[in-house]
Amino acid sequence: MTDAEIHQRRKKNNIMLGLVLVAFVVLVFSITVAKMMGGANMEAADHVLRPQLIEQ
Repeated sequence: MTDAEIHQRRKKNNIMLGLVLVAFVVLVFSITVAKMMGGANMEAADHVLRPQLIEQ
């Protein structure tokens, strides 16, 4: 194998790894946005006792 072939393989592997990392970041971001759009869960997440959360 020549040096040029090794560099081409490394470049291809680096590009693939970069795409996988970008896809992971997009996935985590979209899950976070989807959870926050619900809104109802955010009210109980601040650890403050609220009268509307107490069951009668």
